[in-house]
Amino acid sequence: MPAPGSAPTPMGLVGSTPRRAVTLIWRGMRAHPWTYTLAVTTSAVFGAATVAVSRVLGWATDEVVVPALAGDEVARDRVWAAGGVMLLVALTLAVSVAGRRIFAGLGYAQLQEDHRLRVTRQYLRLPMSWHRRHPTGQLLSNAGADVEAATSVFNPLPFALGVVVMIGVATVALLRTDVWLAVAALVVLPLAVVANVWFQRRMSPAITHAQELRAQVADVAHESFEAALLVTSLGTQAREESRFTARAAQLADANVKVGVVRAVFDPVIDLLPNLGTLLVLVVGTLQVSAGRIETGDVVGAAYLLTLLAVPVRAFGWVLGEIPRALVGYDRVARVVDSRGALPTGATRWTPASGGAAVRFDHVTWSVDTPQGPLVLVDDVDLDVAPGRVVAVVGPTGAGKTSLVSLVARLSDPDSGAVRVDGTDLRDLDPRDLTRHVALVAQHAFVFEDTVRGNVALADPDEPGAPSDDEVWQALHLARVDDVVRALPGGLDAPLGERGANLSGGQRQRLALARALVRRPRVLVLDDATSAVDPRVEQQILTGLRGGAGGTGPTVLLVAYRMSSVLLADEVVHLDGARVVDRGTHDELLARDAGYRELATAYERESARRARRTADGEDSDVEVEDLLDEEVAR
Repeated sequence: MPAPGSAPTPMGLVGSTPRRAVTLIWRGMRAHPWTYTLAVTTSAVFGAATVAVSRVLGWATDEVVVPALAGDEVARDRVWAAGGVMLLVALTLAVSVAGRRIFAGLGYAQLQEDHRLRVTRQYLRLPMSWHRRHPTGQLLSNAGADVEAATSVFNPLPFALGVVVMIGVATVALLRTDVWLAVAALVVLPLAVVANVWFQRRMSPAITHAQELRAQVADVAHESFEAALLVTSLGTQAREESRFTARAAQLADANVKVGVVRAVFDPVIDLLPNLGTLLVLVVGTLQVSAGRIETGDVVGAAYLLTLLAVPVRAFGWVLGEIPRALVGYDRVARVVDSRGALPTGATRWTPASGGAAVRFDHVTWSVDTPQGPLVLVDDVDLDVAPGRVVAVVGPTGAGKTSLVSLVARLSDPDSGAVRVDGTDLRDLDPRDLTRHVALVAQHAFVFEDTVRGNVALADPDEPGAPSDDEVWQALHLARVDDVVRALPGGLDAPLGERGANLSGGQRQRLALARALVRRPRVLVLDDATSAVDPRVEQQILTGLRGGAGGTGPTVLLVAYRMSSVLLADEVVHLDGARVVDRGTHDELLARDAGYRELATAYERESARRARRTADGEDSDVEVEDLLDEEVAR
């Protein structure tokens, strides 16, 4: 781990392909040293025992089998001893094979867990601006297929490293038997290196293209699933099927190309030991004829070379997975090494009861686009008094959501500061920020969990988890407690995927309860009651004010309908990322022509929705709103 305050070590690999491959393998084994020590050790025992079989076989042939067949009584008596030795070696082989597979599989699973945790933790640290630049399908591929590719080389790796012992012991045994026999047997190793160089040059670009296409396929599939309502209602299933088919066909072609390269490489690796065996038999026959070695030596060498096919194949597996592993690792490293995560502060914040003061101190914020910088918030200087309900209004693209998202610190401004009770958000301890500042978005996400789990976002026995009484109180403030009581199981009622058994307004109120159970001092509502009946919305905001005592949180309310605006103590009018005016509704109507035009448009929209509700057209307006959103995307 890096020292506190030091820059984290980059995950990305640098240098030539061999250097990157060695670094990848070293990092993986160093991450779980004991697991891989045991895996390689048991594999080494397997290698040594395998060579021992060849030596025992040669010894048994020369000292037991051939003399026994010739009628040697002493040799016949030694048959059982030879069988016992071979049984002992066989048991050693069995135990070492089991140990190698267990520990190699454990290390492989541990590395996948490590990579997935690093990727998902980084996803949670990176700001929303980063996520908007990266499609969801690509992110899913990084945490799934790319992690599997990055760790693929570690499955056969312990076997390949362990059988280095087999090669070493076999080489010594062959050299002690006959130099020329050893040369004939080991000539396959440099040929395997040449084959691998060819393989690396062909496989790396092919596997890179295949991994990129795999992410694209995941992205198209994710978009189709997310837009299921739009696709079904507009009858565009054929178009979505065509999009997916085109990407899937490209991926299939890329995988076939990878398979073709692999189909040439694997048989070559399998062929080399057989060629070596043939050479050993030819050379061995000549050496036996010349009286330099015995028949048992040739039998042992031929069997030993047959065994050497295993390490050659093992190295072939490792070498075959390295291009895929490097590509997957690089794609994972691009996520882990991404910069932009918001720095954390250390200042503790314990606000007084009631709302906190919020100040935008000449705040400017922009994002980069292909067309150049786009200013989202332009030199906003604004004070919000504690406990006030402030409505933020403006035309589409005025910067409303961008402004209030800075209060929840989803991003940091380029210049200026956002302060709560006089403290810059960048200096706050993140635990206090998330405890005392809550944001509720328009489109509420509901987990496939119980009501309790969705509101508390914690296990019941977890330290600091809200009690059931606190959950019910939050549900009551959000005016959704009656809905929950009517569900089978109450707080334990499962809500299904994305809250499928709740209406849009009920999901919004459940999300509001999720924020209120934490008793925030600042509450940001980004059109979070758009699907809620205006009368219920009024009850919610009245409850948030804390009654006559005025102990409710400070509320920043992004509003798109007049019923919401009229509930606010003050209105802030944004246009072109700047504050145009602020004041009460009546004051802005009197002096702000842009606000008057905006209020008229809001009233028309409210009247349209009211007429539709009166006509019985889906009082939750959920389907049409979702369609409007999908079309806008």
